[in-house]
Amino acid sequence: MIELLELAAVQRAGFALLLGAVALPIIGVVIIGLDIMPVRFAMMHIALLGIAVGLLTGLDPLLCAVVACGLSGAGLTPLARSSTGLSGAMGLLMSLAIAAALLVLSISGVNASTAFELLWGSILATRTGDVILLGVLAVVVPGLFLWRRRQLALLLHDRELAACSGVRVDRLTLVLLVLVAVAIAGAIRLTGALLVDALTLLPALAARRLAQSLTAMALWAVGIGVVVNLAGFALALALDQPPGPVLVLLAGAFALAVHLIPERRTTAWQSASSH
Repeated sequence: MIELLELAAVQRAGFALLLGAVALPIIGVVIIGLDIMPVRFAMMHIALLGIAVGLLTGLDPLLCAVVACGLSGAGLTPLARSSTGLSGAMGLLMSLAIAAALLVLSISGVNASTAFELLWGSILATRTGDVILLGVLAVVVPGLFLWRRRQLALLLHDRELAACSGVRVDRLTLVLLVLVAVAIAGAIRLTGALLVDALTLLPALAARRLAQSLTAMALWAVGIGVVVNLAGFALALALDQPPGPVLVLLAGAFALAVHLIPERRTTAWQSASSH
């Protein structure tokens, strides 16, 4: 174990998980507040399209995935005003993205399995660029939350109420959707697209049960994320198992255990909107 911790790749992976635990659980709070659970799957498909474009053009596939996800998040903003919300739009986006990705892969002559392999992720394959991206998110996401926490609480509680209270909901929604999209794309390298919930959604779901305000929920989510990420990574190294699945199982077990606690009378969003 000590010898493993002395390896540069292991140290880089552990640091990346720590940075991810600062930003990504707050992204999970936003996903829950905006009620956009399908966004994870939509961004996975968009990431695949970005990877396909990268393989076709010779650019960094994962950089292309991040850019594609960010642009898609911005493009979804106008649809947030519709009565049906974003769920329908994300379903359409998923279908179009996977079709476009397969077409680009066919044109480029690249085997589709090559692109899908990049979506599995590998924490121990974390690069310096991945750490930088997570470091930026670890500063920007909590910083935005602290700077605009009242506006965020209003928006996540009720969009119309936020607009009536003077919140620039379109601009704030744009920023949030871009951050969500980029964060999901950045997390793909750590756990893979199919396991990204371990870093984003599961800590936030556990925190929702424990907290009575938006600020408390964010703090709980970050705390749970740090504990789960570091403990799961250490456990995976000790057992010589893939870190991604171990992280998901540990985060899931923690979320299930927390949900055995009786729910409090005041919901997180009701309390958050009054602060």
